[in-house]
Amino acid sequence: MDGKLRNMSSIYLFKGKKVLLLYRQGGRVVNNVWTGSAGGHFENDELNDAKACVLRELNEELGLCPEDIAGLTLRYITLRNTKGEIRQNYYFFAELKDSVDENISSNEGVCKWFSIDEINTLEMPFTAKYVMEHFCKIGYLTKTLYAGVASSDKVDFLELTEFL
Repeated sequence: MDGKLRNMSSIYLFKGKKVLLLYRQGGRVVNNVWTGSAGGHFENDELNDAKACVLRELNEELGLCPEDIAGLTLRYITLRNTKGEIRQNYYFFAELKDSVDENISSNEGVCKWFSIDEINTLEMPFTAKYVMEHFCKIGYLTKTLYAGVASSDKVDFLELTEFL
């Protein structure tokens, strides 16, 4: 391991009990799988600001701005050692406001709304699949921030509590 890092953010947009997912096509790292509504790599000026990254990606990929969503919250951070780099993913969740048309398109692939019950049957990137599985079982019941560490066959989650 030579210390290479890849920092990425993703956002899951909800409308009631439906979540907007993106079938990402043509991506450098993630391709031909269902992902969060929007997401991508940090720019140099975002390295210490995952929220800035996810808001930029939201605008670039979906044409949405912060005023179109409510309750934006960082809920999961995952670490995975793969292909010679540590991948750090920051997963945000938010509600699409009722005033915003839910017919959303993306320049990164195909957007589709799914019920919460359907999403665990979809092909997703490794850590994203475990994040959504955890969210559907436990995460939606809390406002907790979770940290997940990936091994070859799972992601283990812990509450990431703030303390002095």
